[in-house]
Amino acid sequence: MRYKYISLTLLSIIAISGNAQEQTIRTAPKLVVNITIDQLRSDYLEAFAPLYGNDGFRYLMDNSIVYTNAIYPFSPIDRASAIASINTGTTPYYNSIVGSRWLDKETLRPVFCVDDEKHSGYLTNEKSSPRNLNTSTLGDELKVATKGKAIVYSIAPFRDAAILAAGHAADGAIWIDDNTGRWCSSEYYINASSSWLQAFNSIYALSNTVEKTVWEPANQLSGNFSYFMTGGMVKPFRHTFTGPRRYREYKASGMVNESITSFALQCINSNAMGSDNITDCLNITYYAGTYDHKDLTECQMELQDTYVRLDEELGKLIRIIERKIGQGKVLFVITSTGYCDEENTDYSKYKIPAGSFYINRTANLLNMYFGAIWGQGKYIETCFGPQMFLNHKLFEQKQISFTDATKRAQEFLLQISGVRNVYTSLQLLSGNNQQIYKIRNGFHPERNGDILIEVTPGWHLINEDNTEDQLYRASYTQFPIIIYGTGNKAEQISTPVSIDRIAPTVAKVIRIRAPNACSSEPLF
Repeated sequence: MRYKYISLTLLSIIAISGNAQEQTIRTAPKLVVNITIDQLRSDYLEAFAPLYGNDGFRYLMDNSIVYTNAIYPFSPIDRASAIASINTGTTPYYNSIVGSRWLDKETLRPVFCVDDEKHSGYLTNEKSSPRNLNTSTLGDELKVATKGKAIVYSIAPFRDAAILAAGHAADGAIWIDDNTGRWCSSEYYINASSSWLQAFNSIYALSNTVEKTVWEPANQLSGNFSYFMTGGMVKPFRHTFTGPRRYREYKASGMVNESITSFALQCINSNAMGSDNITDCLNITYYAGTYDHKDLTECQMELQDTYVRLDEELGKLIRIIERKIGQGKVLFVITSTGYCDEENTDYSKYKIPAGSFYINRTANLLNMYFGAIWGQGKYIETCFGPQMFLNHKLFEQKQISFTDATKRAQEFLLQISGVRNVYTSLQLLSGNNQQIYKIRNGFHPERNGDILIEVTPGWHLINEDNTEDQLYRASYTQFPIIIYGTGNKAEQISTPVSIDRIAPTVAKVIRIRAPNACSSEPLF
């Protein structure tokens, strides 16, 4: 009898384990919707809360795991580097996307992060691919794990956002062309199933609708009261989209998010995403920046309305997808690019310490300093942003120690007004201490210069050779990570977490490997 009891117990355990395993497999998400909101900020998100409906941000905050203090583990941040890092689970030091543009060291000309002459555009003249992205993305690993059976798409208003979120193995990366208003892609991705894209364009392309579009406040409340400290009443706005820049203006407006939602839902329907037991992935980029990238002072009401419309679109997207695929069968992950377009504030007008740092003049001074030591020559080849590129061949010809040269440059530049700190490429490659880890994580030896200058906050970086004028700030932009769906219990967590933990978290939920350069642990 004792042996019989043990046997029955073992059978019971096996049965329970089998049921548990079956239940776990059954609850795996059929679709991951990875949403990045360009320039979303927690302070604006909270300020405009009285204007929201019940299905968007309010619903997400009440029903999601919300990490209220998300951070990027590198600096500087822009849209391209942010989206690449979210999807690769690592920093530019590994994925090589240090920004939307960098200087090609061979030609000394700026290049765009997704430009590729080898791959022609599809319904666009822009030639693009993800070849500059040096690591795998979450979508890539999903394709590998399912032997190509998973469906992976990426949709964004902007080319860099679409391609860097899609990665190398996706079925498609689709964006809005600046010149034609058509939804377009690259021949790197497009296959025979792309007929739905042409069909959508024939009916819904912006070229058919944009000149008839009028942007006004979404409702009376959002149009008649400003939540900003403006010092006076701000009148409601009214914008139309005409002229040669109409598509660029539309893409940087609160209206574009409606187009993104419509196309995303069409993508799900046309490709039967989430219709089987193999997890699919849809990457979406929304826009929450200022209208046409203007100063906030010029478009406060427009930004307020952008958040109201974004709230509506998120609610619509979640409601329709869950109705189609099933509540609890979709995982939504929402975060921000973690930066905002800088304002051209004149701090000196308000007696706040400020100034202008002329990097091209500084480079000339450094060249003269080197010339006084080692003889005349063009030691500094060029500047790009706050970076200086040294002439490696000249140092080799003169048999000058490159380490010695960069140390001398560092000491010289630290004495100049407007310079907060100076980093050398050798220092960033060899050092890994906490004081410089954000700068190091944002650095890549193939993309960045030999000298990186940190400009004093409040100062303008000016390059008279290319008319660049950029105000530098070091202020923290607070934004959340929101994870909703698949049975997660609602919770708000204030402990700071970095965005490179999103990819391993999603990978764990859908039971695949994290991207190949991701070493961060999952959030839960």
